[in-house]
Amino acid sequence: MGTNKEYLQAVTQAKENLNDLNERGTDAVGGNVLEFMESILTPDEIAESELRVSIIGELIKARQEKGISQKRLEELSGVKQPVIARMEKGNTSPQLDTILKVLAPLGKTLAVVPLETGNR
Repeated sequence: MGTNKEYLQAVTQAKENLNDLNERGTDAVGGNVLEFMESILTPDEIAESELRVSIIGELIKARQEKGISQKRLEELSGVKQPVIARMEKGNTSPQLDTILKVLAPLGKTLAVVPLETGNR
């Protein structure tokens, strides 16, 4: 798959389509697209993508809860607004220090915690 953003958009759309089909009691033509996507990605690639989505999702949620625009977050963090926009859209894989700079004014940080049993 081309980019993380394309993968995430495809997964999101596939889930929405399957939910719609399940609600209507209709089978998907050609089988389950999520199974297909999982067949072309390694478990590590899937886990990395899900972690990235989770982190960025929390960043967006924290920014919105504080009522801070991307432009204001630029002023508070020193990270340019277009970079923040690309992060939020999934168009880039930001460096750890960039994520930390953006999270700090939102009152957030990252933590290293044990993996849940059975995750790996």
